[in-house]
Parts: sequence; C-alpha cells; structure tokens
Amino acid sequence: MVGGTKIISRIHNATHNHNQTKDGETEVHHRPKRGWIWNQFFVLEEHIGPDAQYVGKLHSNSDKGDGSVRYILSGEGAGSIFIINEVTGDIHATKSLDREKKSHYVLHAQAINLNTNKPLEPESEFIIKVQDINDNAPKFPDGPFVTSVPEMSEVGTSVFQVTATDADDPTYGNSARVVYSILHGQPYFSVDPKSGIIRTALADMDREAREHYSVVIQAKDMAGQVGGLSGSTTVNITLTDVNDNPPKFPQKNYQVFVPESAQVGKPVGKMKASDEDIGINAEIKYSILNPEGAGMFSISTDKDTREGVITLRKPLNYEKKKHYSLHIAAENTHLDPHFTYLGSFKDDATLKITVGDVDEPPVFSMDYYIMEVYENTRVGTEVGAVTARDPDSKNSPVRYFIEQREDKAVYFDIESISGVIRTTQLLDREDTPWHNITVMATEEGGYQKALQVLDVNDNPPMINTEDEIIICESTRAGQVIQTITAVDKDDFANGKGFSFSFPGGIPANPNFTIKDNEDSTASIIARRRRFHRLTQELYELPVVVWDDGEPVLSSTSTLMLRVCSCQRGTRLKICQGEAFLSSAGLSTGALIAILLCVLILLGDKKEPLIISEEDIRENVVTYDDEGGGEEDTEAFDIIALRNPAAAEELKFRRDVRPECIRPWSSRRPARGRHSPSSLDIDEEMDIGEFIKQRVAEADQDTSVPPYDSLQTYAYEGQGSPAGSISSLGSAGAHSEVDYNSLDDWDPKFEKIAELYGEEVETASESTEKAESEKQT
Repeated sequence: MVGGTKIISRIHNATHNHNQTKDGETEVHHRPKRGWIWNQFFVLEEHIGPDAQYVGKLHSNSDKGDGSVRYILSGEGAGSIFIINEVTGDIHATKSLDREKKSHYVLHAQAINLNTNKPLEPESEFIIKVQDINDNAPKFPDGPFVTSVPEMSEVGTSVFQVTATDADDPTYGNSARVVYSILHGQPYFSVDPKSGIIRTALADMDREAREHYSVVIQAKDMAGQVGGLSGSTTVNITLTDVNDNPPKFPQKNYQVFVPESAQVGKPVGKMKASDEDIGINAEIKYSILNPEGAGMFSISTDKDTREGVITLRKPLNYEKKKHYSLHIAAENTHLDPHFTYLGSFKDDATLKITVGDVDEPPVFSMDYYIMEVYENTRVGTEVGAVTARDPDSKNSPVRYFIEQREDKAVYFDIESISGVIRTTQLLDREDTPWHNITVMATEEGGYQKALQVLDVNDNPPMINTEDEIIICESTRAGQVIQTITAVDKDDFANGKGFSFSFPGGIPANPNFTIKDNEDSTASIIARRRRFHRLTQELYELPVVVWDDGEPVLSSTSTLMLRVCSCQRGTRLKICQGEAFLSSAGLSTGALIAILLCVLILLGDKKEPLIISEEDIRENVVTYDDEGGGEEDTEAFDIIALRNPAAAEELKFRRDVRPECIRPWSSRRPARGRHSPSSLDIDEEMDIGEFIKQRVAEADQDTSVPPYDSLQTYAYEGQGSPAGSISSLGSAGAHSEVDYNSLDDWDPKFEKIAELYGEEVETASESTEKAESEKQT
C-alpha cells in the first residue's frame, strides 16, 4: 500500500522471436520487460486546502530516473482538473471535486522516450474515483405531508411513512445512513428510526377534543451520531371521525302547546338531539316509544337540520283529552361495532303536549230538518223545533235565529231559547209549495272567541343600556362591577335562557371581562385595580347576548361605564358632586384662600390670611419622596442645623429661588474625605434656640403666603447619655483611629491605606494652618 491507495502493476512479459538466418543459424531477439506502476483509485471530494491535492504517481520500469522519460496524461479532466508532472509522473487535482456531480474520471497515461520521442509503452487506461465525504444533509423532497388516521385508534397504528434522501455515497461509510426521530408531536405519535413509519403512541385520541396535529420528523445521517447532518419535514395529521359519541338530548323534558284545531298531517313541534360526531356518524333516527303517543303523532328526521319533526296523525279534541305524553328516542343509524363497549348509542326524552281549547260553534242534532204544515193555517202555528248544543266543555247555552234575506218575505219565526219555529203569515201551497229557511245557532254571548297567537322566536334578547354603570376609582382587580340581564319579547319557551359574551374577532379587553353566571345573568368584572376619572371617565363595553330559542337569536349592546369618586363607607355607587372648578385641579382649601384674598382686597384690610388651624391642615401638600440614605448627596445636610451661626449669615426669602447656594446644601464630601470647614462645627450650640428663631421669622414674614410655605421644625433635645450610631455626625468629628497600620496589611488593602492616609495628612495640614493663623 502506498499513500493509502492500491498499487496496480501492469507487467508485459518479454517475448522471444526466433528467426532463421541464411546460414541456418537461429537469431534470438530479447525484448526487455517493461511495466507501469501508479497510485490511483481515490481522491477526496470538497478539498479546500491551499495546495493541489495529490492523487497518485505514474511510473514506468523503463524510467531509470535520468530524466529521459516523459509522462503524458489525457482523458476526462486532464489538464484542467488533473495535472501531471511530466518528469516524476505525480498527478494532482487542482480543483475541488463534487462526487454528487461526477463520481469518477477515466484517464489515459503514456510514457514517451524523450530521446526518440517514441512511446515506451502502449497507452494505458485507469480510473480516478472521487471519495465521498458527508457534505449533504438528508432531504424530504415531497414534504410537507398531509395524512389522516381514525380517532380512537389503538397504540401502534400505522399512520404514514416518510422517506428522506441523502445525496452522499450509500456504499461508503455512514454518510448516507439515515435515522429518523420525532421532534414535535409527542406523546401522540412515534416514528420508527429505520423505516420512518409514523405510528400512534397514545390511546383513545378523541377527535372531538383535538382534531389536528402537526408532527415534525427529523432525518439525520451518520446513523444518528454526533456530527451528522439532519433535515426535517412536517406531517400534518388529521383525526378522522368514527361513531364514538351517542346522540344526546340537551334536556330530558320538553313541552309544547298544540291547539285542538291543528290540522292532521301538519307539524306541531320539533326536537333535536345533539351528536358530537360528524357526517354519517351523526345521522339520527327518531321514534315514539309509547303506543298512546305513536297512535296520535308521528316523528320523522329533517335531513338538513337533523331535527325530529312531530306531525299530527289524528284530530285532537280538547274535550276528550287535554294532555299527551310522548316518549321519544334518538339513536344513530350507522353503528360501529368497535365501540359498542362505550354503551348504548341511544338517548330518550319526554315530550308533553298540551291540547289547547278552541271555541267551537254549536252543533245541530241533524244536518237538515224536513217539516210539514197545512196551508192557510193561522198565524203563529207551530211548525217544528230544532236543537243544537255547545260541544265545548263549558257547554254554553245556545240561541237560535233565522237568517233573513232582504229579497224574500218572512213567513216563519223561531224562539231564540227553545228553537220552536212558528208561522208569521198565511201560507199558500199553490203559490209556494216549499220554503227553505236557514236556522243559525250561536252560543250565548254571540260570536266572541279568544284566539291565541302561537309564538315563534323572532325577537332577539336585548340588554338595557339606558342606565350608566358606575365604576368606583378604588375598584380592585377581580371585583364585580355590575350584574346584567336581558329582556326578550318572545314567549318564555323561546327566550327563557340567555348567554353572554364579548363580540368575537376583537382583541381582549384589558380593563374588563365578563362572566356568564349561567342563570340568564352575567357579571362585569374589573381586570385591573384603580380607575382614574381624570385619565378616562367613560368606557364603552360591547356585550353579545343570545337566547336558547329555535332559531337562536342574538344582539350586541354597548354598555356605558362611568368612572366616579364613590362615597366612602357605603356600598351605594353614587358619584360625589364635584366643585365647578374641580377640573382645574384646585382644592377646597385653595378656593377658600382665593376668596379670602378677594375679600381682603375689597375691604382694604390687612387681615391674616390664615383663619384657623384647620385651613393650614387642608393646604399641606405631601410629597411621598423617599430619600436615598447616606448615598443621597443631594439631600439637605443636617450639618446646617448644627452650625446655626453659619446659617444666620445668609438670610433670604423662602418663597423665591435663591441666587446663591447654601454652604450646607452643597454636595457632601465622600465618606472618609471630610472638608476642613466641616471639622470646625461647634457641637455645643443651642439648636432649640435656633429653631425658635426660625419659627418667629416665619410668623413675621408677610411677604410669603403662608399656605405655600408651611415649615415644620422638630428638635429632639440634647444630652442623651448614649452615643449616636448615625453617620450624620461623622463629618464633624476627628477620628482617633490610627490608619497608619493599614500599610502593614495585605496588598489587597493598599487602596484603602492610600485613601485614609490622604485623609490624615489633609486633617493635619488643616490643623497646623489654623494654629498658625491663630498665633498670627
């Protein structure tokens, strides 16, 4: 082996040619053995080195190394991709090769004698193969994929098979050996690492709970080892429906009102059972179970709405039967035997039909009467009598009368109560042998009838939006602001239940939410704490309400919510009356002060502006600003109170901004670096006396309105036997600690030693200077 490549030798054996000479002697010609030896076969693809890649070496046995042999290379890529050293026979690849574009090259080699310019050997052919490296990631050329699997499938059910392709050489190494894994979609699905078959991994996956799944499959080469390249694809899986849900009636008891005048063969009511399945798995067949109900009514399925339509089979009679009870069953028409273990795919409910009474006209005992009477009988002769009765349950008295015609003479009359017919004129058979009269019977009281109009759900429910809803500024998050309900003009059967929600398709409301109480009311609930009237006073809140009638109707109402400063100590949400200048931000005390100033100017009297102690309290402005502690170098320096003599030198008005800076309010020196002026503070001065002077000055100063410059002084006294642990007074006292010892500490404390060393030197210099000035 040379350079990792196979040495291939081609040896041409010497041949002996025997020729006869003239003298009979045999002349023997010896041809020397010659052969080729070269390194070939493989060259790595994607070579990116700075130098040309060495491929192999051509060598002839005739080459003695004296430079008399010239090697020539021809064929695919010769001269452009592959170059040869004509003297040594070394072959190099000058370009980066891609095995996926061309896997091998066929070339020809020849050795030529430079002296004779003739070939030393016949031209020979050899192949250079491009050796593969892992430079191609697996791909799914047909992805993403869409497939489906029935819901409730068993674990391990095959769903889909994915196949990835790798452009690398499958016969060399693991560059094209692909392993599959699942990146997204667990624990619902799994994938076989070798075959790429996706299977269900979770039992009883229910389409009604979740229908669509997005599974991401990864293919990784190098047999899944670290460093392998990978590619991924998405498989969108849909659970198809199976009949695993029985039909269900929303409620167990229904009722309907049917007038006795309902026509036979016409629908008198509807019922609907819901089924969470779809397609043929949700088809329902309705039936009436009890014989009494089935004899009077029939039920059929509306294919479009899947409702059970109840139809009247026989006439109703309120006087004979006022109520009917129907036991109705709903069952699926296409059952799956795999899911019979889930129970019966049937549900039942009871429908109570109330027959309505209709005021029917009286009924004669006979459809027609034939009566005889002699002609020329006296007037008032009784001819006969008719009888009629009221078929209604109340059996009202019947009254009779004869229908009169204006174009004919009246020959008969009837008693309204008894129905007896008598003559009113002499009759002449030769003139009129037959008299046809029409007798009318009516219930006592005339033709007054009550007509009930049956209701249909044609009015949507409405929310009362006339009254504003009040929100207190102190409302807390989660607090119920108002409970709302709705009204419906329809009958209770078409609008007895209401549901509430926010309109769909709009962003979630950041301020309010709505909770359906499931009792035809809803609660408006705050989602955040505290509302500010000055920031936003009115809020508009759209709310959708719908009924449970058939069909379902809904409407959207906009509620107006007003933010108010509610009265404290009471549950009543009542807006407090605001002052007419409240919008300007003026408080009650400020208004009183303005009015007092006006009165003083009008009276030209110098009256004190402060009327009572109550006025001062009402006009104190409180700022809840928290100081920064010892690091707050901008705050008021307490040293000013400890040196009233220095403060006395600078008196200025407190109602205007001073032009100079107070000595004690300048930035305090850093800790451990006290200024010399702070070291000369007289600790024995009477602070209480200083505060009294300041109070007197504030009381006598008439140039400043008192309600803007309330000054508070507090003095705790002095003489406490316990020392203070505060750092406030540290600036005014010398430290007796010897910081020179810090020089002996570890090098880590070198900086601290330098800082405190400078402090000691500065303090010493200040002391010496002060003593020299005193002596002078």
